Amino acid sequence: MIESLLQNSYFSVFLIIALGFMLGHIKIKGISLDSSAVIFIALLFGHFGVIIPEALGNFGLVLFIFTIGIQSGAGFFDAFRKNGRNIILIAVLLVSCAGITGVALGYAFGVETPGIIGLIAGALSSTPGLATAIDISDSPLVSIAYGITYPFGVIGVILFVKLFPKIFKVDLREEERKMEMKTKEAYPEVKNRVLKVKNATVFGKSLEELQIRAMTGAMISRYVHDGTVGIARAKTRLQEGDIVKAVGTENSLKQLELLIGERADITLPVENNQVMESLLVTNKQIVDKTLGALNLTAAYGCNVTHIRRSGIVLSPSPDLKIKFGDKLAVVGELENVKDVSVLIGNDEKKLSNTDFFPIAMGIVLGILLGQLNISFADSFSFSLGLTGGVLIMALVLSKIGKTGPILWTMSDGSNQLLRQLGLLLFLAEVGTSAGANLVSTFQTYGLLYLGLGAIITLLPMIIAGLFGYYVLKVNALELLGTIVGGITSTPGLAAIDSMTDSNAPSLAYATVYPIAMVLLIVLIQIIGIFI
Repeated sequence: MIESLLQNSYFSVFLIIALGFMLGHIKIKGISLDSSAVIFIALLFGHFGVIIPEALGNFGLVLFIFTIGIQSGAGFFDAFRKNGRNIILIAVLLVSCAGITGVALGYAFGVETPGIIGLIAGALSSTPGLATAIDISDSPLVSIAYGITYPFGVIGVILFVKLFPKIFKVDLREEERKMEMKTKEAYPEVKNRVLKVKNATVFGKSLEELQIRAMTGAMISRYVHDGTVGIARAKTRLQEGDIVKAVGTENSLKQLELLIGERADITLPVENNQVMESLLVTNKQIVDKTLGALNLTAAYGCNVTHIRRSGIVLSPSPDLKIKFGDKLAVVGELENVKDVSVLIGNDEKKLSNTDFFPIAMGIVLGILLGQLNISFADSFSFSLGLTGGVLIMALVLSKIGKTGPILWTMSDGSNQLLRQLGLLLFLAEVGTSAGANLVSTFQTYGLLYLGLGAIITLLPMIIAGLFGYYVLKVNALELLGTIVGGITSTPGLAAIDSMTDSNAPSLAYATVYPIAMVLLIVLIQIIGIFI
């Protein structure tokens, strides 16, 4: 009865996931495996003959990688622009250290070249690396070495990630706080302030003539003249004693104060026909249009005081592009605000609904990209493979944002659900696959390959961790994401995800992964050809 149930792939995969979550919630000295514990249960099940179809694991892997790319794409290119040097340095250090360690250990213990490249691919749990190694050597030793070292290549990374805060004496919560401060520096907090017009040089001049936005970076949303509250428009003229409400960063508000007058410690009243509302962008037609192009002030007599995007408050500059899911704080007369609401959508149901066409088409395009084989010579070529193609395509589509009526985006809730589902399916299949031959491979080649693989897995991470944290002074969360991306370890990222609410590790992982994958493929080809 039990044996027949375990042969049912659907029963087994969800049983593995359930038991994995139970194990993952057990804490020992404050350390728990969380969702990454699924792979340990899967290894045990695989040892006893339970098989999860590879296609199911690849399905999960594709979902996981695609959702990471879609979530990270918006910040990927910006992160590479800002931290490209550090990312490339750590990626090169990781891959080259793995290569040097593998070759040195191979010579020291008499391992043949096919075994060396198999050890490196398995220690870094790289399927594209394995495919390249098999293609170059055409030797069964590659698969044997890969099969022995792969389990620790997965488990070792998870253990390193879990022990990283203890080893390096790092408080991840404090690192999260530092990341938040860094984000605030990049996107200064938007504030509002009431000012009194006292500077004679601005008396009688319109906001258009004064070029408030261009001169100061702040904007005036409402004003009071002779006791009457109005919505500020381009033609609105400032008179002595007028009270204005302005929105902007601390620096821009100081500039505005110098321009027009002094701070007034009062609260602007709201007229009966005036409202302030937060409206949700769900109309696909206006996505990627700039605030200047919408021209809400002239067309509707309304002002956008600030925009909230992914938890960050942005100042409403005319060249800022609107994104699906943005929340616009709009002030204006009631009927006009209703018109703006119709224009931008303001339909929460549309935000929560998941459009599967962009997901399916994005994955199809990613798989096609991964199939392309890039050749530089008869003996030197590589392809991005399944994960590389899907990840790079997701990053690019997320950056594009919109193609005609198609939005390459997902709500946070949908993204997290598909991401977690994909990850769990992937871990269950990878674990059972690795566990199936664990004992037999040990009996054939002993513990030698396992020990060599463990060194190749751990040594580059330790060196990169020391170099990144103490020399480059990289934030621990970004560093962890960079390290697991640098050795192309998806389970490693899963382990980090369970330790923090920050998106920084995923962003770093997505940034370094394509670079590291190409470097590893090139490294394996060089070792296979010249060693």
